[in-house]
Amino acid sequence: MTTVDQSTPDTSKAAELIFRWKYVLLPLAILLLAVVLAVAFYPQLNAEVAYRFDINGSPQSWLSRGMVVMVMLLAQLVFAAAAIVITWGVAKLGNSMQRAGGVLKLQELVVLMSNMVVLPQIILGFAMLDIFIYDIYGSHIMPIWLFALIIMVLGGIALAILFARYFMRSRSARQ
Repeated sequence: MTTVDQSTPDTSKAAELIFRWKYVLLPLAILLLAVVLAVAFYPQLNAEVAYRFDINGSPQSWLSRGMVVMVMLLAQLVFAAAAIVITWGVAKLGNSMQRAGGVLKLQELVVLMSNMVVLPQIILGFAMLDIFIYDIYGSHIMPIWLFALIIMVLGGIALAILFARYFMRSRSARQ
């Protein structure tokens, strides 16, 4: 009976980390939601849309509705594309880390890295919705800075929990 040495990492083709669309589902879902919001609100928007506001919530700058929608959707598209590129890059780097051995589950790392762009995507989506609501109804949902702060705090808490899990996993692997 032969024994297999379990100490060396498996570097076979089957163990390689590859790009999967499921890793970027959340950024793509946010992009799709932004497109749906733009399509739903576009016919209701005035020809000129306020897109920049002062501290009191009064409009300071105006653009055509087509330009506002295009800029917002283009920014969402850039974030989604960044998630795809990050996922591909982390998968390639992950294969190097896997060969060197490590405590991190690489699929979890790829999902974490590819979904980091969701935080600014959500804030941008809220800003787009706030612009639409202001143009149609003349009021703001809530200050964007407050929404951004809430999202960043929630994202920080989620990251702290994940890093604590990785820290505990690495401590238990060393013992």
